[in-house]
Amino acid sequence: MRLNRLQLSNFKNYEELELKFPSQINFLLGLNGSGKTNLLEAIYYLSATKGFSVSSDTQNIKHGKDFFFIKGEFEKDNKTHDVFCQVQAGRKKVFREDSRDYEKLSDHIGRYPVVLISPLDVDLVKESSDARRKFFDQMIAQVDPVYLEALMEYYHALKQRNALLKMFVEQNKVDYQMIDLYDQQLSRTGKVLYEKRSAFAAEFLPLFNKAYSLLVDEQEEATLTYSSSLEQNTMEEGLKHNLKKDLVLQRTTFGIHRDDYVFGFAHGELKRLGSQGQQKSFLVAVKLAQVEVIKAHLGFSPMLLLDDIFDKLDDTRIARLLRVVSGKDYGQSFITDAGPERTLAMMKELKIPGDVYEVDGGRVKPAKA
Repeated sequence: MRLNRLQLSNFKNYEELELKFPSQINFLLGLNGSGKTNLLEAIYYLSATKGFSVSSDTQNIKHGKDFFFIKGEFEKDNKTHDVFCQVQAGRKKVFREDSRDYEKLSDHIGRYPVVLISPLDVDLVKESSDARRKFFDQMIAQVDPVYLEALMEYYHALKQRNALLKMFVEQNKVDYQMIDLYDQQLSRTGKVLYEKRSAFAAEFLPLFNKAYSLLVDEQEEATLTYSSSLEQNTMEEGLKHNLKKDLVLQRTTFGIHRDDYVFGFAHGELKRLGSQGQQKSFLVAVKLAQVEVIKAHLGFSPMLLLDDIFDKLDDTRIARLLRVVSGKDYGQSFITDAGPERTLAMMKELKIPGDVYEVDGGRVKPAKA
């Protein structure tokens, strides 16, 4: 799978733009704030139906305009497909493939997968379990539509149960039959999610270990563990046991929505003991393992988006990473860097073929490698 053409209108700092990408490796070079990351976000939109930097679609509309659209021409299974997204203030988002609008945006997930490596990834280490859980949920959903459906159903039931808990406290009266109805939904979907997460973690770990060893040349070991309260209790048992506490706190305190993925080394926790370079290497290894998982499940490589990731890596690890992503086993990659000299020198030294684009204030033009 590859992106052959990208067209933007009123997206972030781009008023009008059309680019062609004939190569496997594409370097987008320019100063910070020039619009490199915005190009990656546009590509990400065409895969995920949303951006990665802000929660509101309308925040991506160019200042002074009332809409944006993104259009991409993809090549997949020897056929071309047009993917189109339009956001207009006050209107429903339009998302379509080959002139056919999706009834549900979730139907598009996994059709044109991408893996993003960016400075925002540090939140997976520094923030709470919510960030790590959401990341792995999105990863599994790209390759398993059953998981995605169960996940949406679970969180819908969770939202309704939490609303009931608040209402019962306000009314000083509990409807146990109503609670039991949502407990059954949470138990059924929670069991599906737990089993799929456990199986995915077992598949993911050796891929992660291989990627991490490659980046650090086997000089240190890292650990990644899936942790769930369902290891000790079933969803049904846990929900019943914690109901009194849930009523006091007015939220559901037990369930797979509180699972975590623990990042660490053989000698301790990554968050506390890992240097910036170690944390970056760990996160890059996670994303490279994600690429391998998608290839295994879908039968083709996802696009890889690397956004300003070289700052916290030494030259040796940068070289190892570039060798990996430029290999024949990888798909199309888009790589941004604010240090053009560094990238061009690496391309020459490692003999990496690819196209280079200069990005400057909403304008993009091809450049010589």
